Amino acid sequence: MTKQQGGPPVRRAVVSGSTFEERIGYARAVVDGDRVHVSGTTGFDYASMTISEDVVEQARQCLRNIGAALAEAGCTFADVVRVRYLLPAREDFEPCWPVLRRAFGEVRPAATMMVCGLADERMRIEIEVDARRGPVGPGAGLRVEPVAGDAMVEEWRQVHNAVVPPAAMSLDRARERAGRYRLANAYLGDVLVGCSTVRPPEGEERVATVIARVLPAFRGRGIGAALYEAGMAEALGAGAVETVVLAANGDGLRFAGARGFVERERYVLDGESDEWVDLRLAARPS
Repeated sequence: MTKQQGGPPVRRAVVSGSTFEERIGYARAVVDGDRVHVSGTTGFDYASMTISEDVVEQARQCLRNIGAALAEAGCTFADVVRVRYLLPAREDFEPCWPVLRRAFGEVRPAATMMVCGLADERMRIEIEVDARRGPVGPGAGLRVEPVAGDAMVEEWRQVHNAVVPPAAMSLDRARERAGRYRLANAYLGDVLVGCSTVRPPEGEERVATVIARVLPAFRGRGIGAALYEAGMAEALGAGAVETVVLAANGDGLRFAGARGFVERERYVLDGESDEWVDLRLAARPS
């Protein structure tokens, strides 16, 4: 469960930019500990505040809006445990089934369909979901895949830059990094949630570097552990393993410390103000 240090579960609101949320006074979703509650969501494209006349397209847009809210809350459709469908016309429900099945067919959440009036006559379907942010890992929707090709390099770069903005790099630099190091991306379903870097053993001590990065919304679910374990498998044969963490990243420092890394050095690069921490695994890798 997501908690404050020594405190109660964290409650956090997720907003989408919909004018309805501001005018009425609600959030697109609320994260309450390990529970995520997504408000009834209609087929409006919130960027343009337009809505299709077609109920199937409205259903698709509902799911796009819900998927974005879930991702910001650190979830995917795989975490949904309850879904409610609200439609003014019962005959509109069946045409939406193929779209709904693509989102929920493997998840099989509890579901209810209700026929009722909606707030705007243009709305033909509204969908509400509840989700739970539980631990994940290989076999539970989490995939850790080696970076191959520009699309995956760009995804790796997005996570890297989000987690360590002081070291943000261009796509060309990320490509160069992919040519020298072993990079991987982590996906929860189809959602990008993390990445890793493994620098192969080098020098007389044969020191390898293993760095795991997880987007903040998805931390605390076992994703970092899966990335770390995959990275350590890539570092077999190393005489020692190191990692480096931005000092401001308390989650990263706690993660490294829990796995036996000890601090070796703190430093600030020339011309910069951000502090970095080099750590080394206390026990030699086997």
